[in-house]
Amino acid sequence: MVERLFRTLSTDRLKRGVFHNIPELVATIEDFIAKHNQNPKPFVWTAKAQDILEKVIRANRKLSSRKNDALH
Repeated sequence: MVERLFRTLSTDRLKRGVFHNIPELVATIEDFIAKHNQNPKPFVWTAKAQDILEKVIRANRKLSSRKNDALH
């Protein structure tokens, strides 16, 4: 779930930020992580692995059929 952390970092701290140099950017990221870690919340995975795999299989079939349609 590191993607969620990076998304939050990007949208909450970096997106409209102005950084004049690399050390300033690094300091902003480190500050974000320090504040984030003050009140950590565990991620609880609620989806079943089988449900996820079935969605992947359906998506793969759909994408494969579209690719074949484009070729013909």
